[in-house]
Amino acid sequence: MEFEKLPRSSQNLLNYNNSDNNNQNNTKQRRLLNDMRNMHSYNAYQSFKPVRTTTETTPCSETILIALSYLVIAILFPIAVFCCLITVKEYERVVILRLGRLRKRGMFGPGVVFVLPCIDEYHKVDMRTKAFDVEPQEILTKDSVTIAVDAVVYYSIRNPLDSVLQVSNVTESTRLLAQTTLRNVIGTKNLMEMLTAKETLSKTIEQILDEATDAWGVKVERVEMTDLRLPTSMQRAMAAEAEALREAKAKIVAAEGELNASRALRQASDVMASNPMTLQLRYLQTMSTISSEKNSTIVFPFPLDFYAQ
Repeated sequence: MEFEKLPRSSQNLLNYNNSDNNNQNNTKQRRLLNDMRNMHSYNAYQSFKPVRTTTETTPCSETILIALSYLVIAILFPIAVFCCLITVKEYERVVILRLGRLRKRGMFGPGVVFVLPCIDEYHKVDMRTKAFDVEPQEILTKDSVTIAVDAVVYYSIRNPLDSVLQVSNVTESTRLLAQTTLRNVIGTKNLMEMLTAKETLSKTIEQILDEATDAWGVKVERVEMTDLRLPTSMQRAMAAEAEALREAKAKIVAAEGELNASRALRQASDVMASNPMTLQLRYLQTMSTISSEKNSTIVFPFPLDFYAQ
């Protein structure tokens, strides 16, 4: 009986190993599916915001340096105070780094803010709306037409901490990102879409920039495409095309006018043929018109019966 139990135990062990392998395979499949979903949901313009970690406890070396700084201020009290106070305006905020570490409050202002010389590093951030011009650049459209585009971007800083800690130069980075975004968006549009849907393109660029610069604490308020210049050859071709369209429309209008006039003449001739008195009145009207004009032509009227014969 004990000998018979061995295959059962080995079979159970085999089943257990198979179940472990199945669980591992299922786990790997789930990971692969999650990775594929993440790859599909990835956006080229999406910014990734790293987590800032600031420890609550200050190292001993930093504590000694801070104490020495306070001691120097106390020794040079009347003069040192003027070096320790900075004025932050209503539309500004200041981010202070003490020995490279973000202070607990992080952001200060408006008003008078106390800083330690040689210990604190402060960055003033202007939160008002600012604008910059996107440098003119030649862009190839979807239908292989080269155009030069100028644009203006209006933005403001909503989170001073991110504008200082997440990017080295927020204005220059936003400017470069606006250039690449403008080129990428226009490259997917045709020339006629560029000429007829400038506002829609501006809104699209604004949305992409706003999402991309959100991790930098920047709010893109507006994007305006100020100028769109075509090559000289393209301008001539478009002018010739417009001229041809105008000539075609003029010919169509003239042909319609001649058609309507011929219909009116046909109706008039039918009326005159049905009533001889009408033809007589038309004959007298024509003679009166000819006689009223001063010219050297001599007209001899004949009765209508003569023409009929």
